[in-house]
Amino acid sequence: MSIAENLSSVRKRIKIAASKSGRAAGDIQLIAVSKTWPVEAIQGAVDAGQVAFGENKVQEILAKAPQLSEKLQWHLIGHLQKNKIRKVLPRCACIHSIDSIELARQVDRISGELNLNPSVLLQVNVADDPAKFGFSVTEFCEQFERLLELEHLRIDGLMTVPAFHPDPEQTRPHFARLRDLRDELAASFHIPLPHLSMGMSHEFEIAIEEGATDLRVGSSIFGQRIAPQINDTGL
Repeated sequence: MSIAENLSSVRKRIKIAASKSGRAAGDIQLIAVSKTWPVEAIQGAVDAGQVAFGENKVQEILAKAPQLSEKLQWHLIGHLQKNKIRKVLPRCACIHSIDSIELARQVDRISGELNLNPSVLLQVNVADDPAKFGFSVTEFCEQFERLLELEHLRIDGLMTVPAFHPDPEQTRPHFARLRDLRDELAASFHIPLPHLSMGMSHEFEIAIEEGATDLRVGSSIFGQRIAPQINDTGL
């Protein structure tokens, strides 16, 4: 199937899952994860009406964005290295991967220097998976008030990356835990936290049922990953 056909299929699945959950498909943002894919593939998705794209690495955003429409929205969904903050902030619609208080403070400081107020999501390792980045739930709850004190960041919600499991149902408790954590914090601090970034190709229907607002879908749109073509040095 073509990228356009894959996108159509994913959108239909989102609509069905949203309807079953009593939600509107229009309230769920599809982020096409284009990591390692060339601009030609991304343009194929753009031609099919896709606007939001997710990349794991800053250097891919910096290399691809100038070659594509300025109307596209770029989301950084991978771990952000501190030495890349200044370069990526002007290019990002949202950073999904603020995973420590130290990183948050650095992004806040540089945002102030650049006169920016970036949208960010806080990455929480709800499964306590040692292979994943993110705040532990305990650490996150302890640091949340300090995170809210950072004046230049717009904290718009939470993100998580559960470990892959052959049975998508096994991810449900992690998605539910992130939603519950968001709801608890929003109520306690009287703030909106509208975004829940969770759900990938393998389990995004489950994520929708548990309240996801931002889906990070790659292989169901573009196919299997190809080898990276962008050199990490110098960017």
